[in-house]
Amino acid sequence: MTSRAPYDPALNPVLKHRYKNTCSLLSRVLPAPANILDIGMPNPLGKHLQTLGYSVLNTEGDLDAHPELASTSADAVTAFEVLEHLVSPLPLLQAITAPKLIATVPLRLWFAPAYRSKSDLWNCHYHEFEDWQFDWLLERAGWSITHREKWTSPTGWIGFRPLLRQFTPRYYAVCAERKI
Repeated sequence: MTSRAPYDPALNPVLKHRYKNTCSLLSRVLPAPANILDIGMPNPLGKHLQTLGYSVLNTEGDLDAHPELASTSADAVTAFEVLEHLVSPLPLLQAITAPKLIATVPLRLWFAPAYRSKSDLWNCHYHEFEDWQFDWLLERAGWSITHREKWTSPTGWIGFRPLLRQFTPRYYAVCAERKI
């Protein structure tokens, strides 16, 4: 059994890379100070965003059953690596009342199966999107995409899949505004 780096962006090369890209994107499309409703439980990225001058409030509870939890007066809603965990993200995306949405989702990779934790049933991916699928979902939910980009997921590990992750995009980042 191989040992992986702990869930700490300072120690984990994947998280460090992802956090750097996420913070760079956020600073370009929603400079601090800004009020953010971050979809999901409190996490290290949200705490880091607070150190950068953002006010971050998190949702808690079952978002599949209660999409109204995303109703807010915040400047923007962020959904970083969370929508893929929902059975149906459409009702949640429709319920968001903030004028901006900044979201990242994992892209479906041909060389790796969808993520599934064997010990935590809530920590599974129901979806790993292709870019056109996520675009379509946002459009159906009433959002207009203003910016999009893709990121790789270099691990620093040795092997065939880590090599592919050096140049194959793994994450899809989207900035969107409510359609008028």
